Amino acid sequence: MRILMLNYEYPPIGGGASPITRALSEHLAEAGHAVDVVTMGYGRMPFLETFGLLRVFRVPALRHSPVRALTIEMASYLISAFFYTLWLTRLVHYDVVHAHFLMPTGPLALLLRMIRHIPSVITIHGSDVPGYNPDRFERGHRLLAPAWRMLVRKTDAIISPSRYLAQLLQHAEPKHIDIIPYGFTPSVLPELPRRNRILFVSRLFPRKGAHLLLDALAGVDITNWEIVIAGDGPVLPELHAQAARLGIAVEFPGFLKGRALQELYATSAIFVMPSLRDNFPVVLLEALSAGCAVITTDISGMPEVVGDAGVLVPAGDILALRAALVRLMTDAPLRATLGQRAQAQVRAFGWQQILEQHVVVYQRVVSNDRAAGLLP
Repeated sequence: MRILMLNYEYPPIGGGASPITRALSEHLAEAGHAVDVVTMGYGRMPFLETFGLLRVFRVPALRHSPVRALTIEMASYLISAFFYTLWLTRLVHYDVVHAHFLMPTGPLALLLRMIRHIPSVITIHGSDVPGYNPDRFERGHRLLAPAWRMLVRKTDAIISPSRYLAQLLQHAEPKHIDIIPYGFTPSVLPELPRRNRILFVSRLFPRKGAHLLLDALAGVDITNWEIVIAGDGPVLPELHAQAARLGIAVEFPGFLKGRALQELYATSAIFVMPSLRDNFPVVLLEALSAGCAVITTDISGMPEVVGDAGVLVPAGDILALRAALVRLMTDAPLRATLGQRAQAQVRAFGWQQILEQHVVVYQRVVSNDRAAGLLP
């Protein structure tokens, strides 16, 4: 098949959905499918990169941060990508358009479906679904509600990485949704010694809960433990101030990637993600794969990722989080048991089966459109 993949974020910029888009595109290309990605340009990155059957086009857009895009920056991508994909689809026949995020990328897929009659698939990732991230997007979802509902109704298929997010969307607009988890390829690293380290990795937004981790550590004896909060984002200065106020020695290495991040996971004893709301956090997959003993919250998509391979605590419950931390800090055999379960849990998200599920969805929407007389 020939697939047009759309996402306003693609590595090296963006968060969790960005590397997932790249991994899916690369695995499709490795399986013999031709994939063209149209994403947002940033800095001095080249307009076109080619990797076998995978081509990545970076269209001009406003973008000032590799971590976070503002609404005006997303809109600039939407405008630029519309004109470019309109031209591209005149030159190339695509079997399907796969957009990531209902907003801002979904409208591109719908427009191409209407103008070029290309079947459309949209993967939802979290903030594009009403109710998921009200602290940032509630007002925008209200303003765009009519367009959002039409988009959900008219797209050929919607994919959700978790049952939680699918149910959230269905509450706002009833629609059949295909549940396909994020795929994951474990990193291969040499055996490294574990250190008494508590690790948090994420973009630093309030809902990710790094401030809750610091509150939970207050009063806990961490004399022989390192605390590392890796990532970047708008609350980083507040976290520095909070750690100083609580008297907690914290290392803030910033945004890490590649081997530096992999080795940080592999040498950390405990990984903590006290998120107040998350869809299908890739950082949890990374921590599980590295064999960390994981603590996370019992809401939204976290239990679906962790299964029985981690300790779940109520979201926002500082006392419960503190108790879980103390329990794992003082029980090395339990940490080892959870680490073994973690690596087994991650095998359920192997890319081969995830890729096959995507291809089934693509084939279905093409077949349905052809049966309806919309395709030759």
